[in-house]
Amino acid sequence: MSNIKSLGDINGITKQSDKFETLDPIKTFPEEVTKIVDVAYNDDNIVFLSSEGKLYQTISRNNYHEKLKALENLPPMKSIASGYEHFLALSNEEKPRVYGWGKNRNKQLGFNNNDKVQKPTLIESLKEQNIEQICCIGYCSFFLNKTTNTLFGCGSSSCGKLGNPEITEKKVVIQKLHENVANVFGGQSDHTLMSKTDGKLYGFGVNRDGELGLGHKNKVLTPTQIKLEFPVEDISKIRLGTELTSILTNDGKLYVTGTNERTGFGRDLTEFKQYPQFKNNNIIIRDISCGSMLFVILTQDNEIWVQGSFNGINSNKSSVIRKIQTGNNLNNDLSTYNQMKCYNQNLIFFIKKNSYLSQDLEKLLKNGYFSDCNIQNIPVHKILIETRIGKTFDLIKKYLESNCKLNEIQDLLKWIYCDEMINFKRTNEILNHFGIQDAQKTKLLKNDLKQLLFDEQTSDFKLVVKNEEEEEEEEELYIHKFILAARSGLFLNMFQNIEENFQKVKDYSGKSLETIELLISFLYTDELPITADTDQEFIKEEFEDIVEYYQLNPIIPMMDIFKKCSKK
Repeated sequence: MSNIKSLGDINGITKQSDKFETLDPIKTFPEEVTKIVDVAYNDDNIVFLSSEGKLYQTISRNNYHEKLKALENLPPMKSIASGYEHFLALSNEEKPRVYGWGKNRNKQLGFNNNDKVQKPTLIESLKEQNIEQICCIGYCSFFLNKTTNTLFGCGSSSCGKLGNPEITEKKVVIQKLHENVANVFGGQSDHTLMSKTDGKLYGFGVNRDGELGLGHKNKVLTPTQIKLEFPVEDISKIRLGTELTSILTNDGKLYVTGTNERTGFGRDLTEFKQYPQFKNNNIIIRDISCGSMLFVILTQDNEIWVQGSFNGINSNKSSVIRKIQTGNNLNNDLSTYNQMKCYNQNLIFFIKKNSYLSQDLEKLLKNGYFSDCNIQNIPVHKILIETRIGKTFDLIKKYLESNCKLNEIQDLLKWIYCDEMINFKRTNEILNHFGIQDAQKTKLLKNDLKQLLFDEQTSDFKLVVKNEEEEEEEEELYIHKFILAARSGLFLNMFQNIEENFQKVKDYSGKSLETIELLISFLYTDELPITADTDQEFIKEEFEDIVEYYQLNPIIPMMDIFKKCSKK
């Protein structure tokens, strides 16, 4: 596995050291696993979700086997979640189904009996619901139907953990809990946060340490609005741990509430406040994660800060926020990892997820849309190959077909199209031959494609856009068909249905020239080149329906990207 690594105790043996020199790759996956996209964990097991939607599980947290156990006879999954003693998984089907397994003594799996469920089992009572989000806290489970914005739940109702005081039983199977819910947030905690369709943030559950940020320490039986000093739409991530809640904003600021000494936030912090150590030093936070007794922070400069109990890392100073002392190579290793999950006090996982750009361009590699040449009978795109490698296509093709095996060429193409290395050693050897050193840090896909943006010399098509500033004038934008086809269903259909001799087509969206230029810039780079001179309010309104009109991948959070770019 190349895209997931760990820091800390991978074998259940406490490391008595104040330094970790390297991130350790996890080597226990079966050979068919190419990429891990998420991790969930509880007191007994760890579950990994692969890019193909398959689940792999440890036998116990202290027993990593030669190969992780694959969970068989399941449909492809798209998300996983875990409580203290149970797991949930949501299938990647047209109508998603929910599976649960683990201990059920608090009815947290929604089944009537208290028996332990050994393998993922379909939760029949949810079959008629269009569940699109799953979430766990402690001994509870939540299921959100985003079509109706209805939240269902089950498990322990003590201390308001389900947020519905009308439920008097302490242990309940799946019931309808709340309406008008937009998102729900859980974790290694006994409290829950959720955003509602009114654009506000609410919390409920255990609050003995002020972890709900409501200004007091009383348990909260019903969803209560949390007052923040910033809009809910500015929130990038919410992470919940034992006795704490953390919020990361789109501009990299960190806000926390909670008072337990093990997490070191000081006493009587019962409202969300910006973390002073990072506020005063202008440090930008890239990711945050909470375990049951651990809070981990990853900065934009690839520094790791921990608070709480992390075995072997100054564990006698658990109430103090401290930077992990690492070797020089660790920070460089982290530069390509963009998601972090911590596991109690023993282990932190770092996951490298492909960008939306590389996910879309991978379709080119699979389907060969608008390819204009080939290598070993694999359809490829000449200008992309030349731009990424920096040599003429004929020279590249000749070397690869004379010196490389088919699987080595396929691995190199995976890097060219997706920024992903399967065989690090051999791919780097090939790139070194062409004069490219340290490719993962010096040759990012979005930077290479930026060279092609509106480039007349390499383009193969023109998009005609009305220039509203000049009433009768139209502007011709130079584009590359294969890039726009990979990223937009509208452009794909358009290019597939026009005659070959057509060299340009008009944009009928009615969007302004500025909006279309920003859209194409995003399609090439996953970035929006917003400046102080940009009319941001106008562009924001334009982009609100652009995902649907241009049939972009619906998981791309265009408005989140807009907010991040507008604050740079």
